[in-house]
Amino acid sequence: MATPLRIHSPPHPGEILRELCLEPLGLTVTEAAEGLGVSRKTLSAILNGRASISPEMAVRLSMAFGTSADSWLNHQLQYDLWQVEKQRKHLRVAKFAA
Repeated sequence: MATPLRIHSPPHPGEILRELCLEPLGLTVTEAAEGLGVSRKTLSAILNGRASISPEMAVRLSMAFGTSADSWLNHQLQYDLWQVEKQRKHLRVAKFAA
């Protein structure tokens, strides 16, 4: 059974982090990185969609912003799944019947 694509493309979690956490608090990337205990380069890669939210980063974000680690990981999962689903027709997979 084919899995249909969702109607809208979910944003990268870095976009959510920037728009819902950093910008409302007026935090710079440097300030946020220091507060999270990560390098500016690491946080910048997430904010610019070049890196994923790891379980450790999800916990750091939950501690810093009063959110749940699960929610950050779910945002990442939804984004990743959307990206792969767009390539579904190009995947070479054998079908197995029970």
